Amino acid sequence: MHDQQQHEAAGRERPAEPERAVRPLDGFTVGVTAARRADELGALLERRGAQVVHAPALRIVPLPDDGELLAATRALTDDPPDVVVATTAIGFRGWIEAAEGWGLGEALLDRLAGVELLARGPKVRGAIRAAGLTEKWSPASESMAEVLDRLLAGDVAGRRIAVQLHGEPLPGFVEALRAGGAEVVGVPVYRWMPPADLGPVDRLLDAVLARGVDAVTFTSAPAAASLLRRAAERGLQPELLAALRQDVLVACVGPVTALPLEALDVPTRQPERFRLGPLVQLLCRELPGRVPPLPVAGQRLEIRGRAAVLDGALRPVPPAGMALLRALARRPGWVVGRAELLRALPGTGRDEHAVETAMARLRTALGDPRLIQTVVKRGYRLALDTPVDTDKYGGQ
Repeated sequence: MHDQQQHEAAGRERPAEPERAVRPLDGFTVGVTAARRADELGALLERRGAQVVHAPALRIVPLPDDGELLAATRALTDDPPDVVVATTAIGFRGWIEAAEGWGLGEALLDRLAGVELLARGPKVRGAIRAAGLTEKWSPASESMAEVLDRLLAGDVAGRRIAVQLHGEPLPGFVEALRAGGAEVVGVPVYRWMPPADLGPVDRLLDAVLARGVDAVTFTSAPAAASLLRRAAERGLQPELLAALRQDVLVACVGPVTALPLEALDVPTRQPERFRLGPLVQLLCRELPGRVPPLPVAGQRLEIRGRAAVLDGALRPVPPAGMALLRALARRPGWVVGRAELLRALPGTGRDEHAVETAMARLRTALGDPRLIQTVVKRGYRLALDTPVDTDKYGGQ
């Protein structure tokens, strides 16, 4: 008894680790499906504490030697359009570079200088000005819908409009222009293709199904469609949709990106500004907000994906310990039997001794043995501060 009291006292006296403030995404795991700027997004997430799982769901194939792009470029230099819509900075730069490679760069720039040049957003605007051109207009919303509204408001009948395609769907955009009487010329600067290595995508899918990630980010509609298609190829799409609808947060950079997911009733969250920074800020709000703190043994306990936060201190916990902690937190203050806890442990067989071992390690990781109480011959419970009717424990 004396040894036990010393052990508990030592646990209470152990200093909180780490001493630095808990970052918003500490303890959370986030999947990144981006092919372009994946390193930038991953760095932003890691800086805020997240563990990142990189799984590019597609790859961008530039088309400097593509006959379709060459034909469109020649057609536009021979017969200049009235309007050119530039949709992405990387696509616009790629178009100019490809034209220069074919000896058409100067002619293309001359034509673009004499047309109504519309830029979807500030990054495209920067690419246009870097080429020595000036856009006539750019929407504040960075939305293709606003671009379409402006074009249709000006009467497009009989006008020739070139649209730099960017690999993402433009729902109704081209159709609406043609319905209004415009001649639309598509400029396909690059294409989306499945990733050369499907291993990272498969590992992300497995992690989502196992609830080993807390959120998945998407920065393009093709990436979302590609992940869904790969799940279908493996016969896992129903399980993937269930995980995304219930347990794993889906964060999309904008509404167009979310379309393939929302078409399958997957709820998504999107920042107000369609940029990587606001996307990360969204995760910093949403993920901690999904973890309600529990008052346990006079302290505040947050149970995150792969760690606990105890009174503002991060406590990394092994996977087995996290499984036990989640099982206890599903019924805080109630006794959870050893058999039920054994079922919660990953791959432990039928030996209830595994529960005792994992529980000991969990208590060590948390640093305070008072948080989890042992109920003799019944199991364990979180020491919830709110009184609980002990008669309810009888059936455990």
